[in-house]
Amino acid sequence: MRGIYKYIKPYGPYMLLTLFLKFAAALMDLLIPSLLARIIDDIVPLKNEGLIFLWGGIMIVCAVISVTTNITANRMAEVSAGGMTRKMRYDLFTKVSYLSAAQMDEFTVPSVVSRLTSDTYNVNRMFARMQRIGVRGPILLVGGICITMTMSPKLTLVLIATLPVIAVIVALITGKSIPLYDKEQSVLDDMVRVLRENITGVRVIRALSKTEYEKNRFDKVNGGLADVEQKAGSISAISNPATTLVLNLGLTAVIITGAFLVQKGETGVGTIIAFLSYFTIILNAMLGVTRIFMILSKGMASARRITQILESPDDMPVLPYTGGMESEYHVEFKKVTFSYLHKRNNLTDVSFALKKGETLGIIGATGSGKSTVINLLLRFYDRDQGDILINGRDIKTIPLTELRRKFGVVFQNDYLMADSIEKNVDYFRGISKEDIEKAADYAQASEFIQAKKGDMDADVAIRGNNLSGGQKQRIMIARALAASPEILILDDASSALDYQTDALLRKTLREHFSETTTIMIAQRISSIQEADHILVMEDSKCIGCGTHKELLAGCEIYRQIYELQAGMTE
Repeated sequence: MRGIYKYIKPYGPYMLLTLFLKFAAALMDLLIPSLLARIIDDIVPLKNEGLIFLWGGIMIVCAVISVTTNITANRMAEVSAGGMTRKMRYDLFTKVSYLSAAQMDEFTVPSVVSRLTSDTYNVNRMFARMQRIGVRGPILLVGGICITMTMSPKLTLVLIATLPVIAVIVALITGKSIPLYDKEQSVLDDMVRVLRENITGVRVIRALSKTEYEKNRFDKVNGGLADVEQKAGSISAISNPATTLVLNLGLTAVIITGAFLVQKGETGVGTIIAFLSYFTIILNAMLGVTRIFMILSKGMASARRITQILESPDDMPVLPYTGGMESEYHVEFKKVTFSYLHKRNNLTDVSFALKKGETLGIIGATGSGKSTVINLLLRFYDRDQGDILINGRDIKTIPLTELRRKFGVVFQNDYLMADSIEKNVDYFRGISKEDIEKAADYAQASEFIQAKKGDMDADVAIRGNNLSGGQKQRIMIARALAASPEILILDDASSALDYQTDALLRKTLREHFSETTTIMIAQRISSIQEADHILVMEDSKCIGCGTHKELLAGCEIYRQIYELQAGMTE
């Protein structure tokens, strides 16, 4: 939990002032019943109105100080809690941004979303309520007991006898509720996952008439969350009535005992009235302490989940670079093997080498390992065996920022943000408008961009929903080309383009990016047949490597794909 404590430290002095104000307010609250007892037992018998008004005025002053300091302290508590949560949420988002793909797979996106939202909210409530009630409740509880002990030890003993029972109730409820709060957050992760899937795939769901199915699916996970919340809430809800019952039984015993003591002349009426006031204060303080345990239980459960991410180790350290021999190859894979789940290989013994400016085409069935090659080259994952080199240097020795700055990438499932076309191409890299327009021209996007109202300033809807598939791909290709990358990766980036546009794009790349090493994943042989090298992937292995003519002559699967696609074209 050290990851959470560091957010409290900068607000230490501010929180101490808040706690001091709460302490002062609690003292004023404790003083008022004593003043009332003094007025009833000592001042009223004197029949001096001046003294009565004086002591009554002192009570009013104490009440005003209590209200003022409480309001001020509560506002300060919210300010400090908000500041701590804001910094924590920022650090959590930053940490998530730098998690490796393997770590993100382990945490899952829905879980990360709920940790950034509901878990940080629970921690915020814990920070705020601990300042608001965490000091006031115990001070009123202990202070009330101490003052009542000086007033009437016998009555106080009756009250103290109820405290062990309440402590047992709180301990049992807390022990039961903490695991349920942990489970509640896990079930919430599942609900967020289902919700994200439904929102993202709403068109597919409607097209396939699966709205009712998805409603039932959501109802199931929503019902599961409601059941856990109900169970946790039911257990937590026991605390207030159980505590109140015990304390009220104690109050009854106090009144009965007090009646006998007044009858015997061992105490005064004012003392009994003050004692009942203190008993009410102690009752509310005890309920406040109980609420603290409930809030603390939920907050600590959320804090543990947040800490899991904040303290997750860097599983992709940059290894020291000791130098090495210059290589004639720009990009090399040497017997690379990799598995996502360490059960079966997703890439097995893959090797290839590209000189600067050469183009590699990769083709194969879905799930054959094509995109895995890209994931390893970009170091989203670390290979299990083999070597991956850029300019003869192991990519594990290249800082990630420096490594990825070498690439221009269009992923198979890429995205566009809700902004202008220019901002989507630039993507906050500070690229000049001239270079952006050139990149759009190279990507064969200029024609449809100029036809739009506003040209480069035309708005793009979230995820590019106001664009066709081919238009989206061309904008994303322009984004990859805009920074003149050293290595260009196109992961099935022309699948939505017509044959003519695809051919023009490839021609443009040959003419204007001849010094850029290109890796192109495609389903159409026409997109890669002019590549310097072509890899044919099948079941995580490279079953063929060569030029288009060499593969037609020596790779049966490649020839079959070519003949099938050629026949379909005809």
